[in-house]
Amino acid sequence: MGIVIYVKPGCPYCQQARDHYNSRGVAFTEYDAQNDRARRAEMLAYSDGDPTVPCIVEDGRYAGSGWGTPPRG
Repeated sequence: MGIVIYVKPGCPYCQQARDHYNSRGVAFTEYDAQNDRARRAEMLAYSDGDPTVPCIVEDGRYAGSGWGTPPRG
């Protein structure tokens, strides 16, 4: 299944997450959680209702929301 990132267009933290995985050669699937209602509902189910992006799911398990230290998004 791999890594899935739920993002919002124009989100700088989402871009940082993309850059992180791309720089390490890690493949991921990206979904627009702002404009695709079905994907947003899916993201909220993983994150227990947390709307923070990026929302990262690894192999079907919620890994976390936000990016940076501390996580922002």
